Amino acid sequence: MHRRGNLFWGSILIVLAGLLLLKQMGVIVGDIFGYFFPLLIIAFGVWLIVGFFARNQPVEGEQVSIPLEGAASAYVKLDHGAGRLTLRSGAGSGEIVNGTFGNGLSFKSHVEGGRMEVKLRTSQQAWAWWPGASLDWDIRLNRDIPLSLKIDSGASASILDLRDLKVTDLDIDTGASSTELTLPANAGNTHVDIDTGASSLKVSIPSGVAASIRVKSGIASVNVNPRFPRLDGGLYQSTDYSTAANRVDMTIDAGVGSIEVN
Repeated sequence: MHRRGNLFWGSILIVLAGLLLLKQMGVIVGDIFGYFFPLLIIAFGVWLIVGFFARNQPVEGEQVSIPLEGAASAYVKLDHGAGRLTLRSGAGSGEIVNGTFGNGLSFKSHVEGGRMEVKLRTSQQAWAWWPGASLDWDIRLNRDIPLSLKIDSGASASILDLRDLKVTDLDIDTGASSTELTLPANAGNTHVDIDTGASSLKVSIPSGVAASIRVKSGIASVNVNPRFPRLDGGLYQSTDYSTAANRVDMTIDAGVGSIEVN
């Protein structure tokens, strides 16, 4: 993937250098950029076509396992950017994270006072990306310890199945995206803050979990299940919220799109 990205940008430099040489030789007249930009558009079109066919080939992803190192709780931050993000339980008892990361992964982790902090982001810069490169992440987290989870993504499609995880704090910040989120079924109190732009958001709250839901929206359509009665303005709340053993306190701040809570 690195080599293909380098091939594209190397070709652009060769075209530009060739035009400069032809200008010096008097073969072409006028501003060379009058020739360069049409050629650049053609090259980009060819690049996209090559990328389309490359996507039909198996895409290798980097396999990563991050050990838990005896931590009793963890904060996990994902800087995903774009592509498809799948997240669920399934890491081993001695792991905090186990997954497959398209386009490579850069991560940092450390443990202090029994709490692990993990930060994950793509290892490649935007200029190195090419259309055949996978930007997909498939992540499994440890289900046995309390988790604080922060997700920053851009143009992405996310499936976040937290049903079996002990997520106590969840912060999601997305741009133009599609997100399907299933909240924890047995995590005690879970605080959720979701900030979306032009997006489709579907939230599933497991049976037996009470919720207080505050929706702040621009022109997004909002559909909340009647099991969470509307109290006032954009506030919806279960009748047993104050006494439930498992409950969610959720704020959704959305721009354009649709919001569905079940």
